[in-house]
Amino acid sequence: MDRQVFSLLIVAIGVYAKVQKATDAVRDTFLIDPAVFLIVVGVVMFFITFCGCIGALRENIRLLKIFSFSLTLVFLTQMVIAILGFFYSDQTRDALGKFVKKAIVHYRDDLDLQNLMDYIQKEFKCCGWNNYTDWSWNLYFNCTPSNPSTERCAVPFSCCTPLPGETVINTMCGFGVQTQNHLDTTKSIYPVGCADRAVIWIESHLLLVGALTLGLALPQIVGIVLSLILISEIQKEIGSIM
Repeated sequence: MDRQVFSLLIVAIGVYAKVQKATDAVRDTFLIDPAVFLIVVGVVMFFITFCGCIGALRENIRLLKIFSFSLTLVFLTQMVIAILGFFYSDQTRDALGKFVKKAIVHYRDDLDLQNLMDYIQKEFKCCGWNNYTDWSWNLYFNCTPSNPSTERCAVPFSCCTPLPGETVINTMCGFGVQTQNHLDTTKSIYPVGCADRAVIWIESHLLLVGALTLGLALPQIVGIVLSLILISEIQKEIGSIM
């Protein structure tokens, strides 16, 4: 029942995002509309949990088989995506790079996208995808001499290294940084790109990544096994009666 409520909540969030927040900038940044993705995930989750819940309560073999098959299909799909992502790591990195590039380009066009990029850069202590000069992809931060923007050659404040005892964020700390060499930028910002930082983070948190993977896979495996056991028990009862 809790899973059904959770799936309905995901659908509601997706509908809200579709109606209120699905701007052209956000849609252009992602491969698919995030709102549509949330709606589809919510509907699929509700369908699977509904079949499992009603099938178990009513001892309906058909619904339990649908539940087991659907859960197996979802599990195998996740496995295929994970395996492809591992073996085609270069293509995965390129795809993520395209996403980050679009996010940088549309940084000033959508507040939610801006908050996402700021969060990534602050958490991973990085700037841009390859390095801090990637922010020239953005219209406002572009470092060409013809750019009239007051933020020309700058980077967002989320790239900046916090000063000891700093209580108020200096939003102008990244101004003019793109004109500096790599060594000088280390005094004020994180010059390393988020691509390298992400790889370093994964390598240093392999145990956490493995635990999260197991945490996602284990409930699905348990659900598949239990549904098959229940189907077998129901079939045995039907066979004994007949």
